[in-house]
Amino acid sequence: MDLVVNRRVTIPEAELFERFSRSSGPGGQGVNTTDSRVELLFDLQRSPSVPDDLRERALERLRGRLVDGVVTVVASEHRAQLRNRATAAERLRVLLAEAFAPGPAARRPTRPTRGSQRRRLEAKSRRGQTKRLRRSTED
Repeated sequence: MDLVVNRRVTIPEAELFERFSRSSGPGGQGVNTTDSRVELLFDLQRSPSVPDDLRERALERLRGRLVDGVVTVVASEHRAQLRNRATAAERLRVLLAEAFAPGPAARRPTRPTRGSQRRRLEAKSRRGQTKRLRRSTED
């Protein structure tokens, strides 16, 4: 089934690669026989389904997680392989959605109002006057 990341990006199932291995943790009698751990791999760098602008943004943001442009997500907390597959797909979807999301809007610099500047300077002079009054006069 295709992985819908956002309105602009849908990853076809053919571009996703799954690897299965034995999972650690609970499992009863089948713990050493079932390959329930899932590794879901997606080649972000060479995927034709990701627009170029989003690809560049995601490659920059996921730079520490990528190996040769491939992002890997692992799921092994469930005993059933099917549930781990669904968990891995959801993790990949969330990871890519966050990587594709636009950054925060640039901060528009503001200036303090004339009244706030006046109040700040008055408070400074009051504080200085208080300190002057505390000084000894024996100089």
